[in-house]
Formats: sequence, C-alpha cells, structure tokens
Amino acid sequence: MSDLETLRELTRGALASLELSRRRIDDLNVYPVPDGDTGTNLALTTRGIVEALEATTGADRPMLAREVTRSALMSARGNSGVILSQIVRGAADVLGAAQTIDSTQVARAFRGASDEAYRAVRKPVEGTMLTVIRELADAAEESAGSDIEPADLLKKLVVSGDEAVARTPAQLEVLREAGVVDAGGAGLVELVRGLAATASGEPLAEPPVREEPALEAVHQEPSRYRYCTTFVLEGDGLDAPGLETELDRLGDSLLVVGDPEALKIHVHTDDPGAALSLGTNVGTIEGVEIADMHRQTEQREKRLLSALPGGASRSGVVAVVAGGGNRRLFEDLGAEKVIEGGQTMNPSTADLLEAVDAVTADEVVLLPNNKNVVLAAEQASRVAGKPVHIVPTESIPAGLAALVAFNGERSAEENAAAMRDAARQVTTGEVTVASRNASVDGIAVRAGNYLALVDGNAVAAGPSFDEVARSLLDRLLAEPRDVLTVLTGDGAPPLNGVLDELVEKHPDLELDVHEGGQPHYPLLLSVE
Repeated sequence: MSDLETLRELTRGALASLELSRRRIDDLNVYPVPDGDTGTNLALTTRGIVEALEATTGADRPMLAREVTRSALMSARGNSGVILSQIVRGAADVLGAAQTIDSTQVARAFRGASDEAYRAVRKPVEGTMLTVIRELADAAEESAGSDIEPADLLKKLVVSGDEAVARTPAQLEVLREAGVVDAGGAGLVELVRGLAATASGEPLAEPPVREEPALEAVHQEPSRYRYCTTFVLEGDGLDAPGLETELDRLGDSLLVVGDPEALKIHVHTDDPGAALSLGTNVGTIEGVEIADMHRQTEQREKRLLSALPGGASRSGVVAVVAGGGNRRLFEDLGAEKVIEGGQTMNPSTADLLEAVDAVTADEVVLLPNNKNVVLAAEQASRVAGKPVHIVPTESIPAGLAALVAFNGERSAEENAAAMRDAARQVTTGEVTVASRNASVDGIAVRAGNYLALVDGNAVAAGPSFDEVARSLLDRLLAEPRDVLTVLTGDGAPPLNGVLDELVEKHPDLELDVHEGGQPHYPLLLSVE
C-alpha cells in the first residue's frame, strides 16, 4: 500500500472515531471559554485534511506532509481546531522527513506535535489539550523501541491518553468545578483511538455512553468577548509577531499560526471587523468565520438542560437541510432530526414520516426550508402518528431564524406560532448561478452568470460574484438592520473585499458568518 493510501485510511479512521463522540465532546466544552463546540471544530478541521488527501495526487512523503500541514491550517476551526492544526504540523514535519516509520519515529512525531502546539499558544494552560498531547508524547517515548510496532504503540497511547484526560479536572479548577474533563483533550484522544484502530485493522469501539450532565456543567460563564473570529491570511513575508501584537489589543484567546505565506488567525473580540481589516492591510483573507459565542452558550445550555432528569422535551424539530455546515447549525440549534434535501433533491413524504417517527418527543415541528418540500411536509403531517405542525419556511436562513425561537418545553402548536413569527421578521437573500439565458422579474441573466434574489425575487445579475453580492447586500441593508447571517456555499468564491466594505459601511451590524456547504447557492443571507 502506498504512503498516500495508508494516510488516507488513517485520517478516515481518525475522523470516524471523532464523529462518534462529537456531540459528547461538544457538551463538555468549558475551557478556555465557551468557544463554539469543540467536538465539531475538531471534526471540521480533520475533515478538511481527509478531503485534501482524497483530492491530492502527491506520492512522496515530504509532499504529503506539506499537503496535510496546509490542509489542517486552512480548515482549522475555533481555538481547538487551530491548536490541532499545529499538532498536525509538528507530527508531519517529523514523519515527512523520515525514511522509515517505526515506533521510534512515531514517538518523535508526538514530541514534535507537542512542541509545536505549545509554541502556538501565547499563554499555555495545563489541564487542556496541550497537557494531553505532551503526556501522549511522554508515554510514546517511554514505550517506543525496536520491540514494539507502531500499531501496538498507538493502542498503548489510547490508554495513556484516556488517563491523561481523566486527570485534567485535577489540573484545572474550572473543569473540576463543572465536573467535566477537558473537551479538546478528549477529542484528541478520540483521534488517536481512530488511528490505533485503523493501524491495527480493528473495528472502532463504541464510544462511552453519554452521562447526564451536572447543572454546574450546563451553566457557563459567557466569554468576556462576544465573537469568535477565524480567518486565513495569505500574502508574502507575513509578519506573524507583528500581527499578534496588533490583534492582542482587540481581544483574547489569540492564535496566529502558519508561515510567511499563509497564517491562520483566531481571536475572540467584540470588533471582528477590526481584526479583518488588520488582515486586509497586509494580505488577502479567506475562510472567514464569525460566530456569536454568547448565542452558542445559550444554545448549549438549552440542549443540555433537556438531557437532565425531568428535562425531556414536549416537542421536537425535523428540518430539511442541504450542506454539511448547515446541518450542524440546525443540530446545534436543537433540531432533533435533519434530513438531507432541498433544491433539486426533495425528500419524499415517506422520508419525512420516518424522521417524524424517530423524534423522541410526542409532538413535532417540521421545517421544510424549501418551497418544493412544503407540500410533502403537509402530506406527512396529515398521516403521521403524532401531532405535526408545519412552519412553511422556504429557505435555510428562514429556517434558522425560526429555529432560534424553538423551546422544547412548549407544545408543537405553540412553537409553530412563535417560529412563524420569528421567520417573518427576517428578510432572506441568495446568490445562485443561472442555468440558462432568461429574464427573471425584469432582470436579464445569461447562463453561467450569478443571479441575486431577495425573498425569491430577482434583484441583480452579472458575471462578477462580488458585484452581484454587493448589490444584494445593498438591497438587504437599505434600511437599518441589527444582524446579518452569511452562509457560504460549496465551492463559493471568497468574500474578501465584500466583507471588508460591509464592516466599514455598517460598523454596528452584527455579522455571523458560517460555511454552510449548500450546493447551487454560493451565498445565502438573512437580515433581521
């Protein structure tokens, strides 16, 4: 088996292991701040590596090491994902230069990973994933040698990693008070567990049963700053220390990692626009993600409270969604069942009924999120074995706005009324690509050009994505708005200059940017 094939199998196994425990790790998140969902951020970062390896034709070990390092950097999400990208960098530097990979080289890779991770963090804190990677490196060095194969070493490291994670509450007071272990460390061990199983040719073990959370773990203290801001900065001769100094004035939880040609930047701040402007002053930015951590903390609290004794939901949500990133957003907001579907791939009534039946609550709210799904949803509601209320959302942004108003303690009827009201408060916009020459609402568009719509009505068209996106934003923000949600589609062009201009023109606008991954629509927007 070639190095590429081996690496593909190992990374797939690592991702599969992490996905099995993703939600459990999300619910552990406490430290360093309520920073999104750690399990999800680690999974997205790892998925970026897997997808890069699926696409590459690189054959030699040094080239594969560079590919893995760059893909980890470019796909890193959140504080934990950026640290993981540096763990990957340190390991790849060692393994990419190795002639043969034995247990001694594996141990050196873990030490390189630990050293790189500690270098990335300005103020390292013990009891976190930094401690876990260091203790994994210690354990690897103690066990490595000619008498142990790499696969057997990895299996021993899983045991050492579990023990290291179990010790984190004793090392960090905030974990001890909340009664949980460190989420980043737990995720890291799941990755090693997947590597060990794949290297040994063994099936993945079932993850531990999720325990009901303690109240102390449910109620988090919100971060001092509101927005988790992450982006990639590309240029020539980038000055990482200089950028760190400038960004440090804007917030905390700062990470600036990479090389002089590409940096991954992560910062918690109340002024994400200022952080983006620092980047555009010296290079080109892409992969922008801005998440409202206060809202994420509220969502996590609601999700965990429903798992406590007496906290079972009276009603649940089924949503039809396209795009992996959008799916995770709906799940994090409380949708119990998410069906893949939307434009050009409408689920059947049977698909919807199956999802409704799988909801544990006695009543269901159904979000079709596409006008072509509404009829099937209505049919499903008529024949379902439990009460089903339809909120006839016709877009993913409208569905997200509706879902924010959901409360599992209310009946489906009460929720549906509140969710319809919430959906009516938003105006939605989208950019798609025309499949043929046409005139839509008086707007002429040629096949292959971009077409912008507001609440389903065409407002602009043209060959330039940036110009069409600007026209759409101007229309959506013609009157004062508080919040703009941006969902970028699969293969969407970068929004670099558009976002910079937006921040300058609307400094008080709350911006929430996510990679939605939806097909056919490079951009989905909503304002409220």
